Amino acid sequence: MKQNPFVLFLSISLSLLLISGLSAQDTKEAKRAYEPNANEHIHKQEKYFKSLHQMTFGGANAEAYFSFDNTRLVYQAKNQHWDVQCDQIFLMDLGETYSNEKMPPRISTGLGRTTCAYFLPGDSLILYSSTHLGGAPCPPEPERRVGGRYSWPIYRTFDIFIADLEGNLVTQLTDNVGYDAEATVSPKGDKIVFTSLRKETGDLNLYTMNIDGSDLKQITTQKGYQGGAFFSPDGSQIVFRGSAFTTDEEVKEYQELLGEDLVQPTKMEIFVIDADGENLKQVTKLGGANWAPFFHPSGEKIIFSSNHHTERGHPFNLFMINVDGTGLEQITFGETFESFPMFSHCGTYLVFSSSRNNAEGTRDINVFIAEWKE
Repeated sequence: MKQNPFVLFLSISLSLLLISGLSAQDTKEAKRAYEPNANEHIHKQEKYFKSLHQMTFGGANAEAYFSFDNTRLVYQAKNQHWDVQCDQIFLMDLGETYSNEKMPPRISTGLGRTTCAYFLPGDSLILYSSTHLGGAPCPPEPERRVGGRYSWPIYRTFDIFIADLEGNLVTQLTDNVGYDAEATVSPKGDKIVFTSLRKETGDLNLYTMNIDGSDLKQITTQKGYQGGAFFSPDGSQIVFRGSAFTTDEEVKEYQELLGEDLVQPTKMEIFVIDADGENLKQVTKLGGANWAPFFHPSGEKIIFSSNHHTERGHPFNLFMINVDGTGLEQITFGETFESFPMFSHCGTYLVFSSSRNNAEGTRDINVFIAEWKE
């Protein structure tokens, strides 16, 4: 399955040329795709939303990320109406909406479980992580411990792949007996950052590599989980969520759970680090679960999801904070769940997943696009 790295590099280089050649007409067409279909789902406190467009109706839809030309999204979803029992990767045209009755084009294999898809420069290829080499069925969900907090599974069969938009696998970027997932791409188009569990460290650290998988470099070394990483608009920094231990007992619990391929995400904070692994800084000290960070287009602020403002752990809302940890501000005011924010590459729109506007009795998570205003 592995492709000659030179062939992959040549393909991506040609795609970069296409990006640089986008005309004014291309930009106009991209913007036209965002015409809103509803504003009634904006809460009155959400002053940064000029309009709001619901893209999906039904199922669990998450981690939707823009193409470089801002006309499409790639995202993961599961939906029993589509007979998709665990997350697979789908392509969304911003001129369309999707529902239980209308499934978008699937671009993962349909085997195993997938996560964290992201466009590569040129928008003709995407990367995502998949467990399919470890078996065709959906891997089992971890059992909920009696009285225990929610845990994430760390599937060691996750590896990172590149596919075209028809779902054909082009190459395999990682081949590690451990967890390789949560990969995203620098806006500069030169680097990938991802989370990996490798035998050399026995821990969940951030790594970077070139687009073709070469020049692998570990950039975090502190004990605990580090993941959900994204580059700053200029590619110079990386923001991520990470464990925020305050006691030896918490470290011990983390290590015990990791031995069972589990992580508890209920106590995490937001960090930034230079793309070369220097100058690690903790941005938030809020308590609770602070995660899904993404840089504001200015590069001076970070938007993220948090439940720190609640005692019962819900709702999750979007917040924004300066990179230096000042100026915390609540952005969304939904009553259940809102997360996975990403600004468009043009900086005009924000995509996120939300449980707002659900039919009574359902727990769907849908994709929304807000037109952003400062």
